[in-house]
Amino acid sequence: MSSGSTQAPPSWRQRYAEFRTTERYRTLRRFLTNRLFIVGVVMLAPLVFMAVFAQSLAPFDPLQINVENNFQAPNAKHLLGTDELGRDVLSRTMFGAQLSLRVGAVTAALTCLLGLAFGSITGYNRSIDVVLMRVMDGLMAFPGILLAIIIVAAIGPGELNVVVAMTIIYTPRITRVVRSTVLEVKENDYVDAARLVGLRDISILGGHILPNSLAPLIVQTTFGFAWAILVEASLSFVGLGTPPPAPSWGNIISAGRQFIRNAPWLVVTPGLAISAAVLALNLIGDGLRDILDPRLRNVSG
Repeated sequence: MSSGSTQAPPSWRQRYAEFRTTERYRTLRRFLTNRLFIVGVVMLAPLVFMAVFAQSLAPFDPLQINVENNFQAPNAKHLLGTDELGRDVLSRTMFGAQLSLRVGAVTAALTCLLGLAFGSITGYNRSIDVVLMRVMDGLMAFPGILLAIIIVAAIGPGELNVVVAMTIIYTPRITRVVRSTVLEVKENDYVDAARLVGLRDISILGGHILPNSLAPLIVQTTFGFAWAILVEASLSFVGLGTPPPAPSWGNIISAGRQFIRNAPWLVVTPGLAISAAVLALNLIGDGLRDILDPRLRNVSG
């Protein structure tokens, strides 16, 4: 008879009880119990789904012209009606979601990367801070939409140029957020301890300061995503965004505004899509702020 005995593996109840004591569980619980974050995700998910699968979901070709069916009110065949050229409004709104969300996502990603780089450098190196932040202050002195119009008018309309313009405009805001956080974090004792043991500046910045500066960056990037969608729609509305016939929410509204009295569905549908996307992203940003900022967390949660 063997003196040793094999220990039975822990049951799922035991594993779950252990998981509930971990920081990962507490973080997940904060996400799942934050109402703002959940509502924002529920609102944004259908728009993202519609954009990703527009090719399969759209009932008609968004560029197909059929003047015999123009200005049809919403009906069984065209659920959201047709426009002045007989194009299906639902299909154009779906493909417009692709462009608007893509532009917003790319702009948010670029501003996040550039803002993180510039903000960390200026916050950690005071000599560079004096020069670079004056440039950022100069860009922030202009109203955002006005500067976007000036830049796009100078380099020409188009999706790529809109992304470039919005990245130039919003990067200073992200830079300021990261810079202020880095200035605060680098005064902590563990950063001083890292210097005393001889770590290089790049190691201190990448290993100790930036990981503790990501929460406000993530929140601000979410707000930047919403801002980019709104600005892209504004530029497309005035003819400086993606040129027709490619559908975007802004140029759909621009084309339909002259028919708003007789065919209000031409502007209502893309207008509601813009409002839903911007509201959802702002709710997600507010929720992330509450979740990631330790000063705003619900202690009981």
